Amino acid sequence: MEKFTRVMRGYDPDEVNNFLDQVIRRVEKMIADIDKKNKLIENQNEEIKNLKASIEQTSAMKEKLEQYERMENTLNRAIMMAQKTSDQLKISAHRESEIILDDAKKNASRIVNDALIKAEKIENDAETMKRNINVLKRRLKNIIESQLEIIDDIDDLEL
Repeated sequence: MEKFTRVMRGYDPDEVNNFLDQVIRRVEKMIADIDKKNKLIENQNEEIKNLKASIEQTSAMKEKLEQYERMENTLNRAIMMAQKTSDQLKISAHRESEIILDDAKKNASRIVNDALIKAEKIENDAETMKRNINVLKRRLKNIIESQLEIIDDIDDLEL
């Protein structure tokens, strides 16, 4: 503890003030050190929190990886079964296609004949429609021309 010189009416004010300045500097330094340590603790706590989150994330990823590996094994078995089923379906489809092809050959000439008849009918209908359209065009043209003549007559009357 600091000893102060006695003067009249108490201690020497300069010594007391110097001592108080020293105490203030020490307290400010201690506060600054405490702030630094608190910030360091906060940073370390944040780092710990991040590490815990990383550990949890890694653990979750490990679980997912194990789940995916199980799924992969299941899928591989399913693929093998699908391959066998596919081979059987190919054989069955080949047989069925031969039957369908035979039926198609039998029905082909009938279908071609029906198609030719329908095509000829459609062609005749198209020709009829073309003639009808030409007649309609001529009639509309005549109507429009007669209407224009009436309009011209009206214009002549008004002038």
